[in-house]
Amino acid sequence: MIAWQIGIVTELIAQRDGMQEVRVKLSDGTSGRALHDLSIHEPLIAGDQVLLNTTAVRLNLGTGGYHFVHARLPESSFGASGCSHSLAEPATESGSAGERGHTDLFAECYTDRSNSRCRESGKAAHNGHMMKLKYTSLQRAVLAAEEPASPYHEVFINHQRIDGIPVLVGELHSMLPIAAAWLHYAKPQLRIAYVMSDGGALPISLSRHVSALKQLSWLCGTVTYGQAYGGDLETMNKFTALIAARHILRADIIIACMGPGIAGTGTPLGHTGTEAGELVNAAAMLGGRPILIPRLSGAEQRPRHYGLSHHLTANLKYTAACRAVLPLPAGLPDELTAVVRRQLKPILEEGRHRITWQDEPSLTDLEAALCAYPLTITTMGRTLRDDPSFYLGAASAAAYAAACCTGSANHGA
Repeated sequence: MIAWQIGIVTELIAQRDGMQEVRVKLSDGTSGRALHDLSIHEPLIAGDQVLLNTTAVRLNLGTGGYHFVHARLPESSFGASGCSHSLAEPATESGSAGERGHTDLFAECYTDRSNSRCRESGKAAHNGHMMKLKYTSLQRAVLAAEEPASPYHEVFINHQRIDGIPVLVGELHSMLPIAAAWLHYAKPQLRIAYVMSDGGALPISLSRHVSALKQLSWLCGTVTYGQAYGGDLETMNKFTALIAARHILRADIIIACMGPGIAGTGTPLGHTGTEAGELVNAAAMLGGRPILIPRLSGAEQRPRHYGLSHHLTANLKYTAACRAVLPLPAGLPDELTAVVRRQLKPILEEGRHRITWQDEPSLTDLEAALCAYPLTITTMGRTLRDDPSFYLGAASAAAYAAACCTGSANHGA
């Protein structure tokens, strides 16, 4: 079920590329924060009446306490906005309001206004035919990089390999800024592309980290695939996303993981993080070097996520059919190291994947790398000080990837 409420915009809180945050007063008298996807509608202003999807807040899901704007509700008449049709206009002639319906007229007027805004902003209309959020009330057409109308169409005819480059595969979105910060600190000359799957949030604009990393120029570009949307490039699937990152964005290293909001059920395979194993397979089959970022914790209170998360070990056992490297930080506390080694024993016995213990980065160097990043990074609500093992795990995988680019990676088990 979807919980809907009507609200009034009372305050503009913040705006970043593709996303607006507003405060709204709801029809039940409460107030809250709402996110508005600017790829769907024009920016909101104070006083706008909006239709809100309030399901996440009602269910107390991990979306930061936000409602989501589904639509800006129309005024009683669009005459002041440049549309000659009144929603209350009677219909007597063929093709008039009564025959076509008020909803059709509103959609027609809204489309006209949106096209006008595109022309005023200098944005060219595209002729893409790939649908995102397909067969829903929010489906929209995008120009996929693979399409014949795309200037990059020939790339996908000529390339089905990614030239052996490292592909850092993560399960949680919080791994992205940690890995990117370390790569920028250690090897600032490397070009890093981010590939976002549809395992979490679908609009890439929801991610504050992507916005910050692009403003810092720590990413050379972004790719969204599947039902995820809003990247610098849109692609059909994970294979073409990796090809686009390599051959269009010219990445030296690819970081591939979902956007904010992993979903899980407490079962080994009942979570959206299983896509990490699928990304390992895709990277390997395209001739890349898949490197798993460990989901590692010394502070997690849930036994299934203490040490190495059961998500990670299940991916290594079941979904990652191709060989991957799992770098781990050598400087973990002895007790945690013992737990991790015990968890890895059946994986090592299978012999499919390579485990390597990395001496770098040190916690001091990692702190220095993260100091250059303007946003606070948390994972499950925990900062670097709360759970250094998680951060060291992500940075160790990034350090291994950087070493692959220079041919100095440690290949020991």
